[in-house]
Amino acid sequence: MLAIDKEEELSDEVTVKQLLEAGVHFGHQTKKWNPKMAPFIFTDRNGVYIIDLEKTLTRLITACNYLRSIAEQGGSILLVGTKRQAQEAIQEAAQKTEMPFVSERWLGGMLTNFETIRKSVARLEEIEKMEAEGTYQFLTKKEVAMLKTKREKLLKVLVGIRHMRRFPSALFVIDPKQEEIAVLEARRLGIPVVAVIDTNCDPDLIDYPIPGNDDAIRSVKLICGIISKAIEEGRDRFKQNHAPEELVAVGIPEATVGPVEEEIKLAPATEEIVEVIEEKVVDKLVVREVVKPKVKKARPRKESKDII
Repeated sequence: MLAIDKEEELSDEVTVKQLLEAGVHFGHQTKKWNPKMAPFIFTDRNGVYIIDLEKTLTRLITACNYLRSIAEQGGSILLVGTKRQAQEAIQEAAQKTEMPFVSERWLGGMLTNFETIRKSVARLEEIEKMEAEGTYQFLTKKEVAMLKTKREKLLKVLVGIRHMRRFPSALFVIDPKQEEIAVLEARRLGIPVVAVIDTNCDPDLIDYPIPGNDDAIRSVKLICGIISKAIEEGRDRFKQNHAPEELVAVGIPEATVGPVEEEIKLAPATEEIVEVIEEKVVDKLVVREVVKPKVKKARPRKESKDII
């Protein structure tokens, strides 16, 4: 378990006014709400709930302190946001913080059945190695096309976690209702979840909830930017306190894991319903065997007897 440092205040730039201008206070319609979100709601206006930004700011500070502490100790935070409004913000945050991310699609079992996911990553690396070594020239056009299609498909969903070889220390999620499977997998493994929760979400499932608008691009970008800045600060402190060779050993910045994370205990495949990307390309494509087609001998025709 990571130790949490004393609270640090966020930059003076982060104010309730800034949250207000980004539309963080807009919730869902009153008919689409979760009663457990009542403590975070200020009022309703024209059938839409208004989130209490004072509480948003307080929770945001708490979340930033927690994630900063994780990064400062070399831990990794998996950033998750697959909805259209969150994809770009999550990718930018991951690039700045050197953290793993999922912005396209959460594959079932990405955490609870990590062995299957690692096999898919290994397959992706194998295909890339074949391309780099010039193996494609020994293959047919059809085989090359199949491999390229396979590579694009794998890269699309695995690009953000291909270097993640251990469990993350925490998850940062945009809209836990949308990312329900990711949240449930993290809870099953005891991984803390930090999430931006709208008025239709269940805060009981989140360890560090940040009440706010998870549908508006401006709102999501603002919160992701604040969170990524806190993670960057922690990451920089970790780099300052460790020698270059130690950073390479733990995979910074090339990999996205830290030394304080627990080793992965793989869950049996039978316990989870896992979405697996089927492998339709034969591994040993270079080795070919020419087989002559069997020619069937024609049976002799029976002579017809003419009736006179």
